[in-house]
Formats: sequence, C-alpha cells, structure tokens
Amino acid sequence: MTTDGNDYCLIDATRPPEADGPPYAECVLCREPTEHPASYKGITLCPVCEWEEAQRTACSG
Repeated sequence: MTTDGNDYCLIDATRPPEADGPPYAECVLCREPTEHPASYKGITLCPVCEWEEAQRTACSG
C-alpha cells in the first residue's frame, strides 16, 4: 500500500541489463533470443514471455 491513498501491487521488478548486441541470452521458457546479454547469469525472458508472465502475475481486484 502506498502512502498517497492508492493501492498498487508492488512487486520487485528487477530486470537484467539489455545487451548492446549479440550474443543474446535464451529465454528460459521458449528458448527464443532475449534482449539481454548471453553473459548474464540469471533468469531471462523474451519480450513475449515477459509480457505473458506479467499478465499472469498481475494483481486483480
């Protein structure tokens, strides 16, 4: 809950850095190239899977 009276779902949305160019990391769900460098160690999602995950985990109500 925020102090300005609005109720928002506050989820830590830490994102990996964007790559300047190839090679790109693979999406952990569909194996398509992402916008993130291949050297990034962690979970990376392509734009489509990232959007679908955001829709799935969005607050409702």
